[in-house]
Amino acid sequence: MRQLRARSRVLSRARGFTLIEIMVVVVIIGLLAAMIVPRVVGNVDKARVAKAKQDIQSIETALTMYKLDNFTYPSAEEGLKALVEKPDDPNVQNWREGGYLQHLPNDPWGHPYQYQVPSQHGEDYDVFSLGADGQPGGDGINADIGNWNLDSTN
Repeated sequence: MRQLRARSRVLSRARGFTLIEIMVVVVIIGLLAAMIVPRVVGNVDKARVAKAKQDIQSIETALTMYKLDNFTYPSAEEGLKALVEKPDDPNVQNWREGGYLQHLPNDPWGHPYQYQVPSQHGEDYDVFSLGADGQPGGDGINADIGNWNLDSTN
């Protein structure tokens, strides 16, 4: 009988969490999420901008190598595709087997990088991403990121 009462006390203590205990834990998790999520989301946007800038620099390097081999940059019609596949232009005689890039990357928002000859910004060419919205212009995360503004603090 004594053992039955002792066992009954142990079982009554081990019933589980009360509703108030569960609610306190949920509130604490909610507060932590409210503080952490905005910081993480902001860093994701910064990382995407940094990735776009790195991609543009890589494309610029490939374009420079293309020009060194072929004495000119790809035409607007050939575009960035000329860095991956040999153009049909008979003037392109020194195109590197294997190309200048393994593949054409998309920007971090899934849009293709843009190539414009002649440049609208005083460069030899423009290579740019249209930003998160995929539209020309914009502010913040939607701003264009191009070889003319890589040093700015986007």
